[in-house]
Amino acid sequence: MGTKKAWYESWFNTPYYHTLYKHRDYKEAQEFMVNLSKFLNFKQTDAILDLACGRGRHAVYLNSLGFNVTGADLSENNISYAKQFENDRLRFEVHDMRLPFETKFDAILNMFTSFGFFEDDAEDIAILKNFKQGLSENGIAVIDFMNCKKVIKELVPSEIKSIDGIDFEITRYVKDGFIVKEINFDDAGEHYRYYEKVKNLDFEKINSFLEEVDFKIKHIFGNYQLEDFNEQTSDRLILVLE
Repeated sequence: MGTKKAWYESWFNTPYYHTLYKHRDYKEAQEFMVNLSKFLNFKQTDAILDLACGRGRHAVYLNSLGFNVTGADLSENNISYAKQFENDRLRFEVHDMRLPFETKFDAILNMFTSFGFFEDDAEDIAILKNFKQGLSENGIAVIDFMNCKKVIKELVPSEIKSIDGIDFEITRYVKDGFIVKEINFDDAGEHYRYYEKVKNLDFEKINSFLEEVDFKIKHIFGNYQLEDFNEQTSDRLILVLE
């Protein structure tokens, strides 16, 4: 018997993940990239890393705006898919964010709640250290995280989503310091169960991690329109770090 894979290694690497989220609206993500790149005054000469890039939607769009982008993700299937979009200013590679980077970047972007996956806080802190050490002088990191307090307050305990003939039974709960989404479904006579588990990191907790690696918060936003963060009402917790 091999070692049981962590939830993010199995779920993000399966085609069912992309089936469940196939109707996701990317307009908001694109608007965010436009707003962020203007606000932070990205230059076309900057080297930008989209870390935990998935199939590369943010990276591809940023590149279409004229930027020099590297997309990195743990999922070999995602990177294999994303490589079709490569050009001389857009590349993709398999990379575990727990490992340091071999090159420096002017900006490291960690989008769409791609942080807080690991059981041990020390791993999250090590990731932040990698972010910091992977930045060039005057470089910035951006973490786009959910606003946990609002998410927990508005958690939908259960629902069924029927997509491409598959009934995805989704249950959500908070357990052992994680916000959990459990996904059950049957396909071709087989039963499947997957999880999404993200650590309940409110601003205070994330800030304690940042202080540990001497990351300074330069800006903090509560949504993709870059409005002020409010812990009770904001949809997102977006941190610009230096």
